[in-house]
Amino acid sequence: MAHTFECPECGNPRGMQGACRQCGSEEMPQAHGDTLVLNLKHDNPRAEEALDRLTLALRRATEVGIKVMIVIHGYGASGEGGRIKWVIHDALENNYFSDRVHEYRFGEEIAFGTEAYHALLRRRPSLKSHLKHFKEGNAGMTVLILGSHARIA
Repeated sequence: MAHTFECPECGNPRGMQGACRQCGSEEMPQAHGDTLVLNLKHDNPRAEEALDRLTLALRRATEVGIKVMIVIHGYGASGEGGRIKWVIHDALENNYFSDRVHEYRFGEEIAFGTEAYHALLRRRPSLKSHLKHFKEGNAGMTVLILGSHARIA
């Protein structure tokens, strides 16, 4: 499920970053909901570029009121885990995003029916439609709970 934003000036759908393509407004977009799905593996960026994209997206997401971000980083074509996944996990574990990320859950830890899955749903019920991708855990995704103070999960 893609997250949509609306231009506060013309009311047209727009992206989270950049100017409105319809009216050119630089005003902060209005979010429809509190959850954003961010696909970092979309055009096969290098791991460092994906980390930069996540950094920018986290900054903007907290500015527009996003509370939860589901990051699609992939698992890697080799079956051993991809570089994007590992650089994102390493950044989270080393508090690189501590000013924006309150809590995080790696996809492989939140398989359907587990205590971690239910705890996440109790905390953020809006995630229910998104967590269908985590039936048996999903090592290609990570859930970020955004906030102002870091607390490692």
